[in-house]
Amino acid sequence: MVCLGNICRSPLAEGILQDKAFRAGLSWSVESAGTNSYHTGEPPHPLSQKVAKLNGINISKQRARRFTAADFEIYDKIYALAEDVMDEMRRIAKNKFDPSKTDLLLNELFPGENRGVPDPWYGPEPGYHDAYHLISKACDAIIRKNAGTPAGVLEETSNQK
Repeated sequence: MVCLGNICRSPLAEGILQDKAFRAGLSWSVESAGTNSYHTGEPPHPLSQKVAKLNGINISKQRARRFTAADFEIYDKIYALAEDVMDEMRRIAKNKFDPSKTDLLLNELFPGENRGVPDPWYGPEPGYHDAYHLISKACDAIIRKNAGTPAGVLEETSNQK
């Protein structure tokens, strides 16, 4: 799961999908990253942590890291949380960018519409709840689509566990 700073949306996406995969009996390794390095090493935003915790998910041990071209060699699927993030992934990865491994997360809910998850960074708490619910619905669609998939890495880049 990749967003800009890896402290708001993508940590939520990592935590939500990892939780749903675990509950579905899938042995996926889900991680997250950001396309910039402004927050490298920092925990998720306090409001992302709060909203996740209110929904029974602990993301406090995650630490922000920067997306790299090598992520295309490591991960089976990489979801961008917005189109500008996908553009930055292309720029960072250069010739290692693999369009067959990438998609916008909300295309799982709204195929081909290329919608982004609104970034709650500058807003009040309700924006974090809205982001959580959108991401959760998209993750439900991923689980439904991949139910029965053998154990393996499915998602993106960060470091919860």
